[in-house]
Amino acid sequence: MLGTEIVGSAVAAEVYKDGRRIVNSINQTVNYAHDLKKHYKRLTDIAEKLSARKEDIVAEANKYKTKQFTRECQVWMSTVTKSEEDVQKLKTKYEKVRGKKRLWRVFHHRFHAKLSKCMAEKCDELHILWSDAKFERGMMVEKLPECVRIMHAPKIEDKPSLHCVVEDILSLLRDGNVKKIGLWGMVGIGKTTITQNLNDNKDIAKMFDIVIWVHVSREWSVEKLQHVIIDRLKLNMEGITNVDEIAWRISMELECKRYLLLLDEVWHILDLKKIGIYGNQKDSKVVLATRYRHICHEMDALIIMERMSEVDAWKMFKEIVGQNINISGVEPIAKLVVRECAGLPLLIDRVATTFKFKDNVHLWRDGLIRLRRWRSIKVQGMDEFIECLKFCYEDLDADNKKYCFLYTALYPEDYDIYIDYLLECWKAEGFIHDADDFKVARGKGHTILDELIKVSLLERSKKMNHVSMNKVLRNMALKISSQSEGFKILVKTQEELQEPPNEEEWQQVNRISLMDSKLCILPELPDCNNLKTLLLQKNNDLKVIPNGFFRYMQNLLVLDLHGTGIASLPSSMSCLTCLRALYLNSCINLMELNYLEELKHLEVLDIQRTGINHLPIQIGYLIRLKCLRMSLSNFGLGKSGDVEFHQNVFTNLSLLEELRIDVDPNNRRWEGVVKSITEEVATLKCLTSLSIVFPDVDCLKSFILTSSLWKEMHFTFHFSVGSHGSSSYHIQDCFEYQIRKCFKLANGEGVDPTISEVLANSETSELIGHKGASRLSDFGIGNINKMRGCLIEGCDDIETIIDGDSERRSALENLEKMYINNVPKLESIWEGPVHGGSLAKLTSLTLMKCPKLKKIFCYGIITKFENNEFDPKVLPKLKTLELYDLPKVESICTDDSLEWPSLENIKISMCQSLTRLPFNCENAVNLRCIECQQLWWSALVWNEDTIEQRLRSICIFN
Repeated sequence: MLGTEIVGSAVAAEVYKDGRRIVNSINQTVNYAHDLKKHYKRLTDIAEKLSARKEDIVAEANKYKTKQFTRECQVWMSTVTKSEEDVQKLKTKYEKVRGKKRLWRVFHHRFHAKLSKCMAEKCDELHILWSDAKFERGMMVEKLPECVRIMHAPKIEDKPSLHCVVEDILSLLRDGNVKKIGLWGMVGIGKTTITQNLNDNKDIAKMFDIVIWVHVSREWSVEKLQHVIIDRLKLNMEGITNVDEIAWRISMELECKRYLLLLDEVWHILDLKKIGIYGNQKDSKVVLATRYRHICHEMDALIIMERMSEVDAWKMFKEIVGQNINISGVEPIAKLVVRECAGLPLLIDRVATTFKFKDNVHLWRDGLIRLRRWRSIKVQGMDEFIECLKFCYEDLDADNKKYCFLYTALYPEDYDIYIDYLLECWKAEGFIHDADDFKVARGKGHTILDELIKVSLLERSKKMNHVSMNKVLRNMALKISSQSEGFKILVKTQEELQEPPNEEEWQQVNRISLMDSKLCILPELPDCNNLKTLLLQKNNDLKVIPNGFFRYMQNLLVLDLHGTGIASLPSSMSCLTCLRALYLNSCINLMELNYLEELKHLEVLDIQRTGINHLPIQIGYLIRLKCLRMSLSNFGLGKSGDVEFHQNVFTNLSLLEELRIDVDPNNRRWEGVVKSITEEVATLKCLTSLSIVFPDVDCLKSFILTSSLWKEMHFTFHFSVGSHGSSSYHIQDCFEYQIRKCFKLANGEGVDPTISEVLANSETSELIGHKGASRLSDFGIGNINKMRGCLIEGCDDIETIIDGDSERRSALENLEKMYINNVPKLESIWEGPVHGGSLAKLTSLTLMKCPKLKKIFCYGIITKFENNEFDPKVLPKLKTLELYDLPKVESICTDDSLEWPSLENIKISMCQSLTRLPFNCENAVNLRCIECQQLWWSALVWNEDTIEQRLRSICIFN
């Protein structure tokens, strides 16, 4: 009984509890259902307040473009946004409930209760969010620096002149060995456009964590550059003023970043470490753009910007001008306008912007006229641009350098000016100070010239050893000279002059250039005591100079008459007592040198390629002569046929430093004269440069035994021995710099000690039609090791170039260029062992018409002699390999093991037995071009298809 009662009591208690829970649940449901409207009101109120708070926060953030939400605030905003969506769903349900009829009362109360409960819980969540909106630690922080600040650079993809520069820099940026890149070019050439395009480049954005573009102003300072970089990196430097401390902070910020620093328009040499750019960060780079070349001195690579091509300049001009370019008759005028802009993008932009508003052909024609006359009238766009250029001129630190620049304006725009000739004129004018000796003067002149090039006032021509001045800079120089009292210039070059300048023009100027102007007459007696330079060259129609023409030119220093049609010199030549440089070369009708005896101060005389057929005795009276250039081509071609030679003419020229004597290889009458001349020249004590043709080895031997100067380091020579179809030195044309010691031996025989001695002192040598020597090393490996260039042509007995067994030493260790042509017995380049250092500097190899040659580089060349181990790094500098008409050549190298680290260009033609190339997927990484015939390429054998695919992309089929 008792157990039954206990169990019954427990059951009753549980039933009671369950009953209470049911009652409470029903009450709670009823209460929730009853409070639905109240919970809805609470929900909408708190939701509205929360949304307003969110809007206030967003509005506050919009005031600070450089700031962003804290992470805490971002999470809060995201939660609020999600809650707003939830509230909207609850509101939608509430509106649906209100709109329904009250059927099924029990279901109705349950749904209302559930909705009310959700609203109540959401209210609690929103109250918590409201409490969290205080953000006691702040809700905004400074934005992290973006990878790139897009600059919306001008589009250049359709302008190869500029786009290729960007591509070249991109290639260098991918090179792990290059950290700092210099971009050098004159004002307005497009450097800023290039750096801006680099800044916006999508590939660069993937390569670096951050790209920093800085315009370095003329008034730069370490502090200013640091401030720009700090701003870009968004560093807080408040209270820090010490530049070293700031530099350290910048370096720490960049230490773990891959950065690209673009420095545009740099005016002065920068110590990047002082700014905080230490350059030791992995994969980080610096690109520096400047108009001054010396600023790029410490760069790892240099990109030289050239002016835009005519096609690109025209394209840019049309884009800016727009529809007005299509007006009838405008296009030919527009092309002349573009020419006036000299390929300078900045000037094209300024001029095109001005012309775009000209809506008829008359305005265009007038605009062109004004543009061409801008030196005398104000032209919108041009004057502002010239002011930028003028700073480079005004920044020159000496007046004589400014004079040298202004003097160059005497020559036509973009005219190739021979450097040696220009330096002679500068010296004659007295612009080169403290340099009585020509050797010293040329050295100082080159220093001035290099500075003018480095500051972009002059340009190196594509033609070797020449410079030029572009149209815009020349016009600037002429404008400056017109405002100068002591340097007034009259220039009428390449014009069809109907008559010479008037009397007033002769009187007012200091320098006159009428070169290449179709001039045919000169005034009888011009009054021009102030004249220092007179350039009349290349006027072939100028046949006669009036006898009194030079009477009032006592102060004339430079007179250039070369290429004129004159047959004689006027008697007033004797009045030119101050004359220092006289150019009569290529006056083919000139037969005599009369009236020169009084030119006691003459230092330079050029009478090459004249009609003179004898050695003028007047030369012997020019006791201060230092530079003489003459020809023996016409000797013995007079009526009598005799060769007239005056003794001691050269002996009297005790101050002579430079002598060049040209000959006609087809006229052998000069041979006896040369022998007499060399005997006198060998005794000269001041000679520093000699260019001459010796008729035979004995004559050369006599000279080198007598002369005590030719072996000296500073002595420059061009020695040619024997007769050959050309008197020029072809191998030196392959070099980008001037060769000082050249030797050519034509149609010689055997191995003469005299030849070996001259070879030992030569930088380049040409062996043409030589017999009796089977290898170049027969002249002694030690005697050919100074050579930088070697040409071997038509030598029937040569079988190999070097025999490594002849001497146990490196051979051709300084050789850079080798050219071998028409050597019928040549079987190999090298026989026997190759010692370390051999061919280490070879950059270019050309082989042509060698029918017995089978292999270019045999096994010996690619192994170390000491231990016979393979060396993949041989030929480390070879850039260009050219193979023509080599029918038996089967391979360039024994296999593909060489690295070919510098090889860039290969040209192959008529090498039908060559069926393999020594390349794989990893070597020759810098190879850019293979020029060959498509039929030959199709027959090549490959180890892998991927190699053929890789190389085909760089092929040029001819």
